[in-house]
Amino acid sequence: MSLPWRADLGDGTYRNPVLNADWSDPDVIRVGDDYYLTASSFGRAPGLPLLHSRDLVNWSLVGHALDRLVPAAEFAEPRQDGGVWAPSLRHHAGRFWIFWGDPDHGIQQINAERITGPWSEPFLLKAGKGLIDACPLWDERTGEAYLVHAWAKSRSGVKNRLTGHRMSPDGRRLLDDGTTVVDGDALPGWFTLEGPKLYLRDGWYWIFAPAGGVPTGWQGAFRSREFFGPYEERIVLAQGRTEINGPHQGAWVPGNAPGEDWFLHFQDRGAYGRVVHLQPLRWGDDGWPVIGADGEPVRVHRKPVAPRRPVQAPATDDVFPGGRFGLQWQWAANPPSGWASSDPGWTVPHPGDGLRLTCRRTETAHDLRRLPHVLVQRLPAESFRVTVSLALESEEPGARAGLAVLGDAFSWIGLERGTDGGVHLVHRFAETGATHERDAARPLSAPGARAVLRVEVSAGGRCRFSAAVRSSQDSPEGSPDAFHASGPVFTATAWRWVGALLGLFATAPESARIPATTVGEGFAGTAAFDDFRITA
Repeated sequence: MSLPWRADLGDGTYRNPVLNADWSDPDVIRVGDDYYLTASSFGRAPGLPLLHSRDLVNWSLVGHALDRLVPAAEFAEPRQDGGVWAPSLRHHAGRFWIFWGDPDHGIQQINAERITGPWSEPFLLKAGKGLIDACPLWDERTGEAYLVHAWAKSRSGVKNRLTGHRMSPDGRRLLDDGTTVVDGDALPGWFTLEGPKLYLRDGWYWIFAPAGGVPTGWQGAFRSREFFGPYEERIVLAQGRTEINGPHQGAWVPGNAPGEDWFLHFQDRGAYGRVVHLQPLRWGDDGWPVIGADGEPVRVHRKPVAPRRPVQAPATDDVFPGGRFGLQWQWAANPPSGWASSDPGWTVPHPGDGLRLTCRRTETAHDLRRLPHVLVQRLPAESFRVTVSLALESEEPGARAGLAVLGDAFSWIGLERGTDGGVHLVHRFAETGATHERDAARPLSAPGARAVLRVEVSAGGRCRFSAAVRSSQDSPEGSPDAFHASGPVFTATAWRWVGALLGLFATAPESARIPATTVGEGFAGTAAFDDFRITA
């Protein structure tokens, strides 16, 4: 098995990051011998990814808790700045619970008996602008429940404070108007206090919360004997002398061995997004947590005590069995029906392997950043190679499909039906702020309407695109020298809150009009993708 990144070193130790991809704002819990993790998914669908591990090092993606974002119509187009921000995952009364803040709508809640669902429909617990990073706590000693959340200044004009509420035990009502439990403005040097996670330990209420901003911040801890405070504070993890910038915003989780505790947090790595690190945590003689190596993050460490596990990372490869895509994929926005639906929508079901995307007509075909029907997944490592086979099955001039690296700037390589009736290999890009794409290389004839597409990503998000044109379905892929480099190196860029994404797409310009196909009005044929592979 060729993994793009191996966190498990195979000798009883691991290296950070344990999840070397954009699993932003992670929250983790342990239920029995199992660990579960969820993360921000912003405007992509399905949302709220669910990961499973037995040792906090080797992880697999087991599902998503949110089929479509709500209100559905507001996420019909890509929204990298909205949707699901910093969810909290908890297990209480035999159920899994996820709370999150949508900065434009308020605090949402869903729950399920099993981690794989079915999950309840989103319930709006607190409506309002700028309500983010919500986390619940059930106090088993008293039967009371609480909620804490942060604020987004971009929507509310408020930041750097944490608000606490009493909450009904069923998670459906807040019992007061809210009280500021921690005011970051009252703490010398603290700013952008957010992302709280709420716990009980040894009679103390604990709030683990980051501050200082995403690329350069630190992890704080706050404790009080009463939920509403007053709270003492301490910085418990910071970059220090290491190269791990901004280590913060994550979760404390008890290990399987007595007295063993761990902390997972993210590190912002620009185009690669917010990757996840695992730190040892011990409780000092004064009762405060000490994370990493005396408050600085570790790069390599002994693995948590757990039965030996196979080396594993969330899936990336896909042969699209039965015409369906794997859990690692998300749409850039809400699809016209549920992501697992058999409705044709943006894909065409068929009995064989391979993914058939419909070439959906749109007036924004020239800008992949605005297309909802792009199938995306995270960059899985710092350096890796992607290959995928493509056949363009549309006869409509202007129809196109390809493999993209997508962020504030984007670049893609693929096939396009020309006005001359022929199919051409094209490579295009758009800079940050540009509204239209441009050619990155001269088009080449693709007489068989088939190609194998490749992008090689190296340190710094440097992307080299290439392709091998195939004359027929039965043509061999050929040796490596059959691939011809296309255009100059493209440097991947992040979105505002999201790392760059790998994407597969099929589309056609709105101006190209032919009678409705069997797929439906607005669609201009299909593109067939097969054998998507990512290697180290």
